[in-house]
Amino acid sequence: MTRRLMTGVLFGIVVYVGMIIISDYELILEALRDFPLYIIPIALLLATTNYVLRFFKWERYRKLLEIDLDKKTSFLIYLAGFSMGVTPGKMGEVFKSWLIRKVNGTRISYSAPIVLAERYTDLLGYLILVAIGGLATMPEYQWVFWATLGLCAVALVLIGSERFARIVTKGVSKTPYFWRVSKKVERSFATTRILLAPKELLFPTVLSVVSWGCECTAFWLIANGMIDGEVDFLFAVFAYAFSAVAGAVLIIFPGGLGITEYTGGTLLRQEYTGLLGDGAMELARSKAAGAIILTRFCTLWFAVIVGLVATALFRRHYGNVDSMESESDEDSSNG
Repeated sequence: MTRRLMTGVLFGIVVYVGMIIISDYELILEALRDFPLYIIPIALLLATTNYVLRFFKWERYRKLLEIDLDKKTSFLIYLAGFSMGVTPGKMGEVFKSWLIRKVNGTRISYSAPIVLAERYTDLLGYLILVAIGGLATMPEYQWVFWATLGLCAVALVLIGSERFARIVTKGVSKTPYFWRVSKKVERSFATTRILLAPKELLFPTVLSVVSWGCECTAFWLIANGMIDGEVDFLFAVFAYAFSAVAGAVLIIFPGGLGITEYTGGTLLRQEYTGLLGDGAMELARSKAAGAIILTRFCTLWFAVIVGLVATALFRRHYGNVDSMESESDEDSSNG
């Protein structure tokens, strides 16, 4: 856990140092000094609202799988997963399944698909926000939207196909070394089909739209705080959601680091240039960099901090999270 977290932190430092080097660091510092500080707690409150709303999605999935946890413990585990937000595709949040097993023995392969379902419906929510934010007015980005939507549709069809699951499981069972996890793969497919059944898509996706819309609003407030002009709200929704889609699709980048910053920064720089004038391109670039850094602190990095605090609280109640024996799923008692 520590190694993966530190890898993400170090990568983040490289990204932000790179942004400062590319831009004029004196202009960035000046923009940050002039930034209205009252916006920061509002942005953090909006991010917190996002976390609370998405907890209802986590609870829905947990109850679908009949994983027995009291509400307090469930919320603590859910928050602890944020500590792994700077892993590729945020899939390090499978850490939550490790904590569930610590509490009640539920097999990791049984509960881990919840993270996949969360990411899938988050992506659908982002795509809806992209469409709402003004995809029609930015035709140059439509191919990304439709390609991602197409991939989501294909993934849903494959996940819902028992035949595909049998083919994959059979292939894994005949592969050297990996044959050991074929039962887990089969179980994960079955669980994922429950979570991503067509009738279960609407509620989590709507929650994702509303919850991530809160962070879009935080981005809008921060973007406006950087300049005297007015950044269009729908543009902010589009820019934030589109950059998040870019970071989610390129899952090799931990937490979307680098890709999300570059995409959001480029879009915001273009918006700032239009507001400040073509003669202020360097100022627009620096202010955009400052806005992106502040936004990521109030969203991604704030979530990681919340996750670390929740993990520490979990350890106080249930002991060291690294102390569990590496037991086979077949030896687990629940799920």
